[in-house]
Amino acid sequence: MKKPKFSIPPRYVLFLLTVLCVILLGINFVFPTALNPVRQGIFTLFMPMQKGINQIGASIADEIESFLHMREAEEENQLLRQENAALQEKLDRYALDYQELQELRALLGLKNTYEQYPSVAANVIQKESGNWFNSFVIDKGSDDGIKVDMNVLSGGGLCGIVTEVGKNYAKVLAIIDDDSNISAMSATSKDSFIVAGDLQLYGEGLLNIQYADKDAVLAKGDMVITSNISTKYLPGLLIGYIQEISLDANNLTQSGYLLPTADFDDLTQVLVIRMVKDDLMIDETETKPEESSEAEPQTEIPGGTEAQG
Repeated sequence: MKKPKFSIPPRYVLFLLTVLCVILLGINFVFPTALNPVRQGIFTLFMPMQKGINQIGASIADEIESFLHMREAEEENQLLRQENAALQEKLDRYALDYQELQELRALLGLKNTYEQYPSVAANVIQKESGNWFNSFVIDKGSDDGIKVDMNVLSGGGLCGIVTEVGKNYAKVLAIIDDDSNISAMSATSKDSFIVAGDLQLYGEGLLNIQYADKDAVLAKGDMVITSNISTKYLPGLLIGYIQEISLDANNLTQSGYLLPTADFDDLTQVLVIRMVKDDLMIDETETKPEESSEAEPQTEIPGGTEAQG
């Protein structure tokens, strides 16, 4: 049989400890120095523990303080990020506004350059697939007086020609497209030739110069404008500048390359001349009889028929 374990009820332990404390208090009151060895022994025993507890408490306090500072720093950082995002958004808006202002100034400059032609500004709202704006759609149409064959300007010069018109849109064929051929001439020598679009060549930023006469006086840097004999393009519109010109193998013609003034990488706004070449020819025909009537009476001669044509 197992022997029963000896145990003291907790209430007796508490009573004994209480009595011991009362006795120690009495001794300390009557003999203040009698318990110094006991007090020193207790201090010696518990002082290292107290130091360790103090160090642990200080370390915990430092960690709590660091955590609070980190949290404050994170909150401040979050506020700064929000402020930075707001400032960046404002900066982006200002940049867009500035870009739009520059584009509007460029269009205004074009309008002043070709002030003899009525014009209207339009936004590019769509383009054909590909890297360049060789064919694109603008947000002006027949309701705004746009017609097929009206010339389109951008970036300081000729950009394209209207090929299709709806009520509130129009499609433009750019001069860099493979189907574009323009009767052009040198602004200096007045020698005529053809400026042809070539999408592969435009990868180098250039257009073709073709069918220039071998005796034509052409040089690098010459300004190229639309010719008076062009059937669809109004005369005197800047196209670009000659970059290279040389005699062909047949010794009869010259050919080379032209750098267009319009930028077809990123078109956003254009200027549409609200006049077609036929309108200009009609205006010139209508003014000639008035001028000649002041000089002498009109008679039925073949020359009159030629003037009307």
